[in-house]
Amino acid sequence: MVKERARILVVGGGYVGMYTALRLQRKLRRELGRGEVEITVVTPDPYMTYQPFLPEAAAGSISPRHVVVPLRRVLPDCRVIVGEVRSVQHAKRLATLATLATQEEGAGLEPLPYDELVLAPGSVSRALPVPGLADHGIGFKTVEEAIGLRNHVIEQMDIASSTRDPDIRDAALTFVFVGGGYAGVEALGELEDMARYATRYYHNIRPEDLKWILVEATGRILPEVGEELGRYTITELRRRNIQVLLETRLESCADRVAVLSDGQRFPTRTVVWTAGVKAHPLLAATDLPRNGRGRLRCTPELAIEGHAHAWAAGDAAAVPDVTAGAPGTECAPNAQHALRQAKVLGDNVVHSLRGEPLRTYGHKYAGSVASLGLHKGVAHVYGRKVKGYPAWFMHRAYHLSRVPTFNRKARVLAEWVLAGLFKREIVSLGSLEHPRAEFELAAGGKPPYDPKGST
Repeated sequence: MVKERARILVVGGGYVGMYTALRLQRKLRRELGRGEVEITVVTPDPYMTYQPFLPEAAAGSISPRHVVVPLRRVLPDCRVIVGEVRSVQHAKRLATLATLATQEEGAGLEPLPYDELVLAPGSVSRALPVPGLADHGIGFKTVEEAIGLRNHVIEQMDIASSTRDPDIRDAALTFVFVGGGYAGVEALGELEDMARYATRYYHNIRPEDLKWILVEATGRILPEVGEELGRYTITELRRRNIQVLLETRLESCADRVAVLSDGQRFPTRTVVWTAGVKAHPLLAATDLPRNGRGRLRCTPELAIEGHAHAWAAGDAAAVPDVTAGAPGTECAPNAQHALRQAKVLGDNVVHSLRGEPLRTYGHKYAGSVASLGLHKGVAHVYGRKVKGYPAWFMHRAYHLSRVPTFNRKARVLAEWVLAGLFKREIVSLGSLEHPRAEFELAAGGKPPYDPKGST
């Protein structure tokens, strides 16, 4: 049993962070009740985002509230701190963090000592130095970005419907997505479906007026589902008049013009960047070992190599794949591994505290599912290839089973049922990004709507 009070610090509130803390909370219930263990979760947001549902949230099929899981509700026995860990000195068992309170107080960084460290900050978007990308690009990794993109697409249709300038109209109705992985293909498929439906409420916009472009630097899309299903996906997208450009790169999007490596130029007000992720910057601010890609070097037990009482999993960790049969192979940084690694990681922290043998993480990749919108999808599960409606249904069923808490499952299922009975909502709530606009106008400020400053 745990003899001394152990301070466990979990950095990150995503898949690994939340599920690890949840596992620790369950396994150490008695120790927590006796005050022998303290679990602290530091996260930039007070909720976990179930990212596979972001495309449906962007399309309006699911309420944004049901894509996130409030951490304080599911982790009542943990101390949840909304903030960012800026550095870790594991040799001193010390982390430094910034919170809203420290910013208000001007106190700088706050020290946070610990005994056991779980590093699970996830990853960040890999933004290349493309001219204009920082000014005009839109990411698709958070619920805020998903809802902002939905509002943006509908606002572009409003602009196109009300302008008399053909150039402005063409740019507003041109949507460029960069990256042919899950995020790019699913976001494009769901948003095209939503926009196609919305055209019935615009008197001067037809579905064929919308121009959707998918740009992928390699020769295939959705590599996780296999080459055959990747080709099927391309065929389905092109049937919907979506241009799929393979072996093509975005060279620039300055001045609202997407310039591609094949010489094509597309005036556009929408560039969605989903071209991969990279290691979280926090990892470089630690004294822990990393591999060539910036991820933490871990053992099959999810401990960080050469450092006792330090653990990692998910996107931040380079975990050996013991099921691959080839030395040096690492587990893919995806949600499937993250969910399972979190359970083993939580168990191993408990085993370490109690002086028990550690478990080895091993999970053979089961397969992948993806939605293409319009009730179609692709799936490659346990060697079987499925496409069309059955794959779309599998996609929904799988992710419904994986979304945390029964409450979220019930709410998502209810929304899907209601969506089949009632018409889709196509309202843009872009004004949420400027909640003080009306008050500023009343106080003599600038108008809440500025056409020249509109994006």
